[in-house]
Amino acid sequence: MAKVGKRITAAREGVDRNKDYGLSEAVDMIKARGTAKFDETVEIAINLGVDPRHADQMVRGACVLPNGTGKTVRVAVFARDAKADEAKAAGADIVGAEELVKEVQGGTINFDTVIATPDMMPLVGRLGKVLGPRGMMPNPKVGTVTPDVTKAVTDAKGGSVQFRVEKAGIIHAGVGKVSFGADKLAENVKSLVDAVIKAKPSGAKGTYVKRVALSSTMGPGVKVELGTITE
Repeated sequence: MAKVGKRITAAREGVDRNKDYGLSEAVDMIKARGTAKFDETVEIAINLGVDPRHADQMVRGACVLPNGTGKTVRVAVFARDAKADEAKAAGADIVGAEELVKEVQGGTINFDTVIATPDMMPLVGRLGKVLGPRGMMPNPKVGTVTPDVTKAVTDAKGGSVQFRVEKAGIIHAGVGKVSFGADKLAENVKSLVDAVIKAKPSGAKGTYVKRVALSSTMGPGVKVELGTITE
């Protein structure tokens, strides 16, 4: 435990918790402190001036990161006939209809994200209690209920990140790996923040984006000056 304590203490050194850093400096700091024995995920926390308990202040959407997430994503698609063939051709890991519903109801979940064609939603709706708590329920707002399964599968495999504001008004998402180049991480951060800004709900009042911070899985949080992300 002492080694962990020393590493965390060392990682926190040089980080002023009251200062907002420029994006490029913040990314460099995160990369320098991501020293765990695995390739740490770089995570973003965006504090928004919304109250998601009100429907007109809910923030939800998706963004395809230009440089991917660095994670291998297993994609399941609910589709039939020609659309099922299209999903397989696009690289979906699992494709099915009734039989796939039964598998999921039985507790077999060998995938990370779910896509469905619109005609399959009455069937997929039965899985709300299973997929909902895991944040996997297909939704047209994030492009996972769509007739264009090729694009949906390609996006999911290529680095599509879904975001949804939590009760406290914060969005958390992964924007890459510590092993990514600094420029690639910065590009991903800008893309995600831009998508969140574009998803600003009609009921948002006052300052919409209050604070942005970056961290690695095991590293300290570094606050980022918003202007250096949106410039």
